Amino acid sequence: MVGLGATCDLRGEYPDDACTRSFLVSEFAMLEDGRRVLLHADRGFTVTARSTGAPGDGTIPLHETRDSLTQQVLIVVLPDDEESGEEHPWSWLAELAQARGLEVTADDLRGLPYEVVFTDAVSRWLTPD
Repeated sequence: MVGLGATCDLRGEYPDDACTRSFLVSEFAMLEDGRRVLLHADRGFTVTARSTGAPGDGTIPLHETRDSLTQQVLIVVLPDDEESGEEHPWSWLAELAQARGLEVTADDLRGLPYEVVFTDAVSRWLTPD
């Protein structure tokens, strides 16, 4: 393994003027040959524009940036509880990787680079034509 990462994808279809978007988040292990091994795909989040002070019908367009979505993804992949004592669920990710035939420990994972990747659908949504 040469790295870890999270993929962020849009969940479902939305009209262009929707003020809510839901995202799916999965984490993967990056292998030396460039292949990605999916570790889990059970996380996600929703962002909603606030209607407070909006003109007209009270709806405002949802505006997210690559940076704001990256921060949301990183929050979603953190442990749900603070009892683990880890800033990232390294032990759990190591167990998932081992179940997929990768020989790695939690300590090995701590030293790997971590990237957030957006699918084409998310990238298109972030930069509309």
